[in-house]
Amino acid sequence: MNKFQSIANAVDNYITTHTPNILREFTDYLSLPNHASSPEDTKRNAVFIKEMFEKRGVEIEISELPGARPFIYGEYNVPKAERTILLYAHYDGQPVNAGQWNSDPWNPIIRTTTIEKAGEIRPFPEHGEHIDPDWRIYARSASDDKAPFIAIAAALDALRENNINVTSNLKFIFEGEEEIGSPHLAEYLRKYRKKLKADVLAICDGPVHQSGKPQLYFGARGFACLDITVYGPNRPLHSGHYGNWAPNPSLLLVHLLASMKDPDGNVRIENFYDGAEGLSDDEKKIIDAYPDTGDDLKSEFGVAKPEGKNNSLIERLLLPSLNIHGLEGGPVGNLAQNVIPSSASASIDIRLVKGIEPGVMLDRVEDHIRKQGFHIVREEPGIKTRMKYPWLAKIVRHEGYSAVRTRMDLPGTNAIIEAAQRAAGEEVVLLPTMGASLPLYIFKDLLNIPIVGIPIANHDNNQHGPDENIRIGNLWYGIKLFASLLAQAK
Repeated sequence: MNKFQSIANAVDNYITTHTPNILREFTDYLSLPNHASSPEDTKRNAVFIKEMFEKRGVEIEISELPGARPFIYGEYNVPKAERTILLYAHYDGQPVNAGQWNSDPWNPIIRTTTIEKAGEIRPFPEHGEHIDPDWRIYARSASDDKAPFIAIAAALDALRENNINVTSNLKFIFEGEEEIGSPHLAEYLRKYRKKLKADVLAICDGPVHQSGKPQLYFGARGFACLDITVYGPNRPLHSGHYGNWAPNPSLLLVHLLASMKDPDGNVRIENFYDGAEGLSDDEKKIIDAYPDTGDDLKSEFGVAKPEGKNNSLIERLLLPSLNIHGLEGGPVGNLAQNVIPSSASASIDIRLVKGIEPGVMLDRVEDHIRKQGFHIVREEPGIKTRMKYPWLAKIVRHEGYSAVRTRMDLPGTNAIIEAAQRAAGEEVVLLPTMGASLPLYIFKDLLNIPIVGIPIANHDNNQHGPDENIRIGNLWYGIKLFASLLAQAK
C-alpha cells in the first residue's frame, strides 16, 4: 500500500467513526443566519468560524472595515514547508424567503434523497449507523458556501488523529460579502497583501460536474447587470376606457427585451460577442474531452430544447450571456387589475468571458436600447421629460467585475489536480472556466498567483434558491479532497 492510499484509508476510517460529530458541528454552523445585510448575523458567523479553526491550531484574525462585514484571515504554519496554499471560501449566503422552502432553512434536516425524488426526513445518524451517500442535508448555505469550512476542519482533524503531517503552510481567507459582489474584498486584500504570498490560491466554492464526477475549474465568468424601467401614463389607467390609446409600458418592455435575443438564444445586440479571448490548444483539448450531459440535464430540468443550435453546455458557457432575472409590470392571476400600468421594469444580468469588460458590455446594451428608439435617463423622469419622449427608459447600471482564466499547466495547479484525483479515485473533470461568476479578478490583480477552483457541492444543490442542500457523499469527498491536498508532498 502506497503512502497516499494509506492516507485515504485513514481519512475514510475517521469519517466513519466521527460522522455524528462532523454533522453536529456542521448543523450548528448551518443554524446561523448569514445574509450580508445583517451585521449581527455575519458577526456571529465570524465568531463561530474563529472558534472552529482555532480548535484546529489555526491562528485566526478578524478584521472589520467601516460598513463592511468581517474578514477572516488565518494561518497554519508548518516548519520547513516548501509550499504555501491559500484557501478562500465565503460564509455569507443568499437571502431567504422561508415561505418557499419545504423546511426551516435555519433548522437543518436530513432527507433520504432529494425532495424531487420524494426524499423522506430522517433523524441525524448515530455512531455506527450506516450512512447513505445520497442523503441530503437541507439548509441555507449547506452547499454555497459553508460545506468547505467543515470539510477543511474535518480534514485537519483526520490528519492529526492519524499522525499524518500537513506538508504545506496554509493561509485562509474567509469573506462575508461574496453574495453581494465582494465590495470590500480588494480593500481587505490590500490590507493583508504582505501576508497573502502563496504558491497557489484554491477557491473553495461551486458544484462538481453534472455527472457527479469531481471537477476543478480554472476561471470564472465575470458579471454585470442593469435595471430597465420604461414608462406609460403617469398613473395606472382603466384598460377599457384608455386601452388602444394610452401606451402600455409592459408591452413596450416586452418588445424591447425580445429585440435582444433571437429564438435560438443568440444575443442580437451589436458587437455583443466581440473581444472574447480564444482558448489555448490545451484548453481546446479539455473542451473536446468534456463529458456531455445535455440529454440528462434536459430530462432533469424538464427542458425540450436548450438555447443554441445543438451546442453543448460547455460551449455555451464559453460565450457571454444575457439573462432576464426579474420582470415586473403588474400583478397577475387573482390579483391582476384591468389597468394600463404607469411603468414596467426588468433586471438583466450579463455573464462575461475573458476579454470583455463590464463597462464595455453595458455600453453595448445601452446602444442597443437607443437604437430601438428609447431615450435613456438615469433618474425618475418628471412630467416634462415624459411628455417630450414617447419611449423612455431609465437605466441603472451595476458594473460588476471581469472574467478570469488561469493556465492549467502551472506547478501549483498540477499539484491540486493530482490531489483531487487521489481523493476521487478517478480522473477529474477539468473546466477552463465555470459558468458562475466570482470576483477572481481581484485576486489576480492584487496577488498574481495561480487560481484553481476546487468545488465539492453536488450540481443539484439548489444554491441561491429554496431547499438548498448538500449531498452527504459530496461532503465526504470534500473532506478527502482537502486531506489529500494538505498532506501532499510538494
